[in-house]
Amino acid sequence: MINGFDDIQKLGKDNMDYAMKSFGSFSKGMQSLAVEMADYSKKSFEDSAATMEKLMAAKSIDKAMEIQTDYVKSTYEGFVAQATKVGELYADLAKDAYKPFEGMVAKASK
Repeated sequence: MINGFDDIQKLGKDNMDYAMKSFGSFSKGMQSLAVEMADYSKKSFEDSAATMEKLMAAKSIDKAMEIQTDYVKSTYEGFVAQATKVGELYADLAKDAYKPFEGMVAKASK
């Protein structure tokens, strides 16, 4: 009977260890995402401000349209690249958060 209690206690400790490792991975991944989004937001703001300055200095409508077109194109390309990068970060986050539980699943399936 005592052996059964020890097994339950060890299982509870193992599960807590898995959960803490998973939480650590999740926390680290969320920090990476937050840093990435903050960097993207800062760059986006700086690009917008630089474009606005260029537009204010434009001497003709044609030049203003060219500046605006270049801005829209670069912004779209930057957004697509950022979305891809964030998608990869989320996928990595999910994989890293699940890793600690792989051992538990392997034990349970035996």
